[in-house]
Amino acid sequence: MTTLDARRRRLHFRAWHRGTKEADIMIGSFTDRHLARWSEAEIAWMEAFLEEDDVEIMAWAIGTDTAPERWHGPLLDALKRLDFMVAPE
Repeated sequence: MTTLDARRRRLHFRAWHRGTKEADIMIGSFTDRHLARWSEAEIAWMEAFLEEDDVEIMAWAIGTDTAPERWHGPLLDALKRLDFMVAPE
């Protein structure tokens, strides 16, 4: 297993174990949809992004708050689309 593979596995785990079911579904589903295609730079961005509070990440994604400038870019834009969400059965 490469270092990048290990980082992907760790990132996947972190995305699905946020502390609330809502955050798990939002962030985990987003990561599942995109992780395999992310570059090392995008993985590094997401690793840092997940250091933020879930409440803030979710507010930025649904547009009830504005993310700090450092997070603006294609990954946050993709998160805001919410087109990766699948309702649990």
